[in-house]
Amino acid sequence: MEEYLKKKKSDKEKMLFILIDPEKNIYDEKNFEKIMRRLAEEGVDAFLIGGSLGVSSEDLDKTLLLLEDINVPKILFPGSVAGLSKYADAVLFISLLNSDNPYYIIGAQVEGGIIIKKLGLEALPTAYIIIGEGGAAGFMGKARPIHWRHTGITVAYAVAAELMGMRYIYLEAGSGAERSVPKEMISEVRKNTNLFIITGGGIRDEYTACEALEAGSDAIVIGTLFEKDIEKTLKIIKTVKKDRCETKKL
Repeated sequence: MEEYLKKKKSDKEKMLFILIDPEKNIYDEKNFEKIMRRLAEEGVDAFLIGGSLGVSSEDLDKTLLLLEDINVPKILFPGSVAGLSKYADAVLFISLLNSDNPYYIIGAQVEGGIIIKKLGLEALPTAYIIIGEGGAAGFMGKARPIHWRHTGITVAYAVAAELMGMRYIYLEAGSGAERSVPKEMISEVRKNTNLFIITGGGIRDEYTACEALEAGSDAIVIGTLFEKDIEKTLKIIKTVKKDRCETKKL
């Protein structure tokens, strides 16, 4: 998985991930598979599977098995140790660095690391930083969200993550956030680190998607919009994957 992402990054591809929360899946099995195949055809780079609240291992496995025959990488985005499955291709091995609770910084990772090894999952070491509202992830992870204007604090976390050996950083505004991670913040993280930058939360139109990518994100994540409006999600994917971002006034 890491080589796959590195290749896309070196080829300067704009990447887009779809976040699937098994607990929120509003589609029946037949429609779900149909929609996923359509997303794959439009060029989605990966499916992230997981959620912050109420995700059972049974629902997780069921979702992954429905995606089994779709040729798009499946990456776990665990909200807890229960968010692990042998049916995935890889897992974001997340440390919520701006949590007040050590459990979310290292405790859950100690619990989950052995399981990940046993399952044979590829781990992608990821610094998880909650920005702004933070949503359910911030609440459940006991985070101290970084204010939108405190770019320097975010950069400091990003640099620390890189020096500790992490290779990915996920800048999270929270599911359904009123606003996305500011472009200035993304840009400064890009200037100061070589991390693979994933940005999510509050991305609900082509403008916001393109802005995040042009600012320096390697990949953006769409979750809440995917749950509410497939056609709008497809419109964003087409804009990003057909490299039409330059036509937007950013």
